[in-house]
Amino acid sequence: MAARRLMYFLLTAWLMVQNGSAAVPLSSRLVHWFSDEVRAFRISRNGSAVSSSWPERKGSVEYYQMLLSSDFRRHNMKLGAQKQLLFPSRGSNTMSFGNDFGWLHYTWIDIGTPNISFLVALDTGSDLLWVPCDCVQCAPLSARYYSSLDRDLNEYNPSSSSTSKHLYCSHRLCESGPNCKSPKQPCPYTRDYYTENTSSSGLLVEDVLHLASGGANVSKNFVQAPVIIGCGMKQSGGYLDGVAPDGLMGLGFGEIAVPSILAKAGLVQNSFSICFNEDDSGRIFFGDLGPSIQQSTSFLPLDGIYKTYIIRVEASCIGNACLEQTSFRALIDSGTSFTFLPDELYEKVAKEFDRHVNATRSSYEGSPWKYCYKASSQELPKVPSVTLVFPLNNSFVVHNPVFIINGNQGVVGFCLAIQPAGGDIGTIGQNFMTGYRMVFDRENLKLAWSHSNCQDLSDGKQMPLISPNGTPSNPLPTNAQQSTPGGRAVPPAVAGRAPSKPSAASSRLDFCRSCLLRSLPVVLLLFLNIFSDFKADTGIIS
Repeated sequence: MAARRLMYFLLTAWLMVQNGSAAVPLSSRLVHWFSDEVRAFRISRNGSAVSSSWPERKGSVEYYQMLLSSDFRRHNMKLGAQKQLLFPSRGSNTMSFGNDFGWLHYTWIDIGTPNISFLVALDTGSDLLWVPCDCVQCAPLSARYYSSLDRDLNEYNPSSSSTSKHLYCSHRLCESGPNCKSPKQPCPYTRDYYTENTSSSGLLVEDVLHLASGGANVSKNFVQAPVIIGCGMKQSGGYLDGVAPDGLMGLGFGEIAVPSILAKAGLVQNSFSICFNEDDSGRIFFGDLGPSIQQSTSFLPLDGIYKTYIIRVEASCIGNACLEQTSFRALIDSGTSFTFLPDELYEKVAKEFDRHVNATRSSYEGSPWKYCYKASSQELPKVPSVTLVFPLNNSFVVHNPVFIINGNQGVVGFCLAIQPAGGDIGTIGQNFMTGYRMVFDRENLKLAWSHSNCQDLSDGKQMPLISPNGTPSNPLPTNAQQSTPGGRAVPPAVAGRAPSKPSAASSRLDFCRSCLLRSLPVVLLLFLNIFSDFKADTGIIS
């Protein structure tokens, strides 16, 4: 192999010298890839099979299709290996089931070998992917408990999966500390969530998550990615009351999170997107960096570490009025149904909203919502938008920051879908994300967003930035019909100038080039004879 490379080098050097010599010009004739000459040559090399894959005539549809296919291959070669977008093997779709499942968005995922399906909540506010497993205390999994389901939910059993294995206390991702008595002990976990007394606990295991790339117009490629899974033996609080009964996928910054594992394995770019539509549908894509036209703002570290998706809002506006001293930090959390503002800011925003609403204040029994209003007809009165302003004049506009209250006769009222946070960090919840393609660009440490109707990306299509009629799609929040307002859901180069005259050095170079031109063919022939004798003596074929 080394000898062959040397031969190629000598040939290349000879051709370069020929090309540099005025006395011996180098020329060649260009031949089109689909010319008769190339066709005859390829048939002589590969047989008649080539003929069947050759365009019948120039200018035919097949001819242009083959040219385009060749262009695509060349384009990919020029760009190098491009990382793909991945999504759950059952599809990129997400869905919300309303109050039945805590107003969160869910997607179907497949785990293990053989694969078993789970309907998991999507939560950017946490890291762990856990599912009900070897249950001691889990939510009901029978479809008869949930009006939105047409099939039973599943329980994971690691011993039934041939690709499952325990994660031991000696593993660097095991954070159980004093709960680990021995390095060889299976790693226990406990995750407490924002809602009081809501948790999941069990053992950490490693198993495969089934993913896919491709789409409707492109054949799918399937990927089995080893990930860390929480075998959730015991759940509490909201996880026993209909929120995430079949598990939760944490999408946070932590190393144990699925986006982190996929990026570290080199399967995707270190980014993902989620998109929630107003009809309760949506999409999730791993590796998505978003479109070229999108707004963005940087993530902020907590105590010098990027632990979760926190951003800084510079100002808050109601309608066209931007309020003074309304900057705050906010967690971007798809696992929270509604949006929360720091207490003092909440009062400023809510009072300004109230000042712009032409409707009678009202209250609803058992409701935690303070700013609610009566509806005088089946249509809502005009309500002001809420705009969050970021550095460099980037803005995030929520055109409809309310949810509807239904009664026996239809719409009876609406409420401002914002709550006080009880701290100095707010939460931008799922309701404010609706109508946007939210890109969590962990590679560049920024959050990006663009208006979208959440179309599929898997077949190479782009999510439109505006609706078909040319107007911006209504970003948020979803007008989900809530009959009984509930509390907070679980969070889940330089070129040198050429000399004008030849110098003595360049004259000597021309002389040497002429000498090399005359001597290289002799050297090459001598080398080929020696190499042929060497192959004959040693039996080397290539």
